[in-house]
Amino acid sequence: MKTPLASHVRWNDLPRERVGELIERRYVTGVHLTMAQFFLAKGCLVSRHEHESEQFVNVVAGTLRLRLGADGAEVADVAAGEVLMIPPNVPHSAEALEDTVVFDSFSPTRKDWIEKRDDYFRR
Repeated sequence: MKTPLASHVRWNDLPRERVGELIERRYVTGVHLTMAQFFLAKGCLVSRHEHESEQFVNVVAGTLRLRLGADGAEVADVAAGEVLMIPPNVPHSAEALEDTVVFDSFSPTRKDWIEKRDDYFRR
């Protein structure tokens, strides 16, 4: 049997993982990139955290407010159809200003998720 050259995934075939009271996610991971789909209910807060991965935040529905930097002084409201690019190791937090759907891409992969070291979602 021949090994496929590519992996084909349907988002709707993946179960949503509840990672906080108001947030669910599903994600796929390759060799160098993790891609995630997030569902955030209005008022959802993701506490300040940072990671070695560069992050592209692609909002497809709703609006997400991100606070960037150690003091959270830089604020970016990202609405549907917009992308925010966060460099590696930049502290950030997020708040859903309305029910929001986000596709995030990370490189390198999110080893903390794979190893279940992502408790900042539950704070």
